[in-house]
Amino acid sequence: MAITPHDIAKMLDHSPLQPFLTEDDVRKACELALRYDCASVCCRPCDVPLVAELLRGSDVKTCTVIGFPHGAHETAIKLAEARLALDKGCQELDMVINIGKMLHGDEDYVQEEIRQIAEEAHARGAILKVILETCYLTDAQKARACQLSEAAGADFVKTSTGYGSKGCTIDDLKLMRASVSDRVQVKGSGGIRDLDTVLTARAVGASRCGVSASEKILLEAEKRYAEGTLREIENLKEMSGGY
Repeated sequence: MAITPHDIAKMLDHSPLQPFLTEDDVRKACELALRYDCASVCCRPCDVPLVAELLRGSDVKTCTVIGFPHGAHETAIKLAEARLALDKGCQELDMVINIGKMLHGDEDYVQEEIRQIAEEAHARGAILKVILETCYLTDAQKARACQLSEAAGADFVKTSTGYGSKGCTIDDLKLMRASVSDRVQVKGSGGIRDLDTVLTARAVGASRCGVSASEKILLEAEKRYAEGTLREIENLKEMSGGY
């Protein structure tokens, strides 16, 4: 089935998260996201005021990360970080779970932390995406973390920060999609650098991808659209293992 480049753009959270980025880099990232009408700009917490200002009045959301990238902040700090981001105009929060607590089996801690931040986000009209950092979890732990996230009120489950030992895989996206109801969406992030990967992620049920290679991906989408070859992937037999 044919799709449009805009369909792809609305899957992309353009993510200028590298620690060395300057204000000029952040401005350019927002210009790019506005030009293509991406889903959001997922920025560093210190950049939220600038990004919110640059995106104001557009359909591109302001997104930031909470407890990033290790997830080991105290819950009170994550909650304060979330509140400050919301105060500054953030509309989407991508929070890293406490990975060590999840590995230890402290599910109550993990779920309660997600619940507190989800409630804060929802009270302010924002959404919460929960980053599992799948590279450190077993498949059983990934599935369980998805279930805890849904029970706590998360809007999305997300694979990775991009700063772990490995990024997103298609198998992880499949597992996560199967582990939550239709109420919860799935986001892939970490190592997604080309259009075919985005299309494959879309085919297995991901509705968002966190990327920094947005322009490369969207230029390829426009090229294929002009050629009449931009289509949904229907046969995953040769593209199901990851990337």
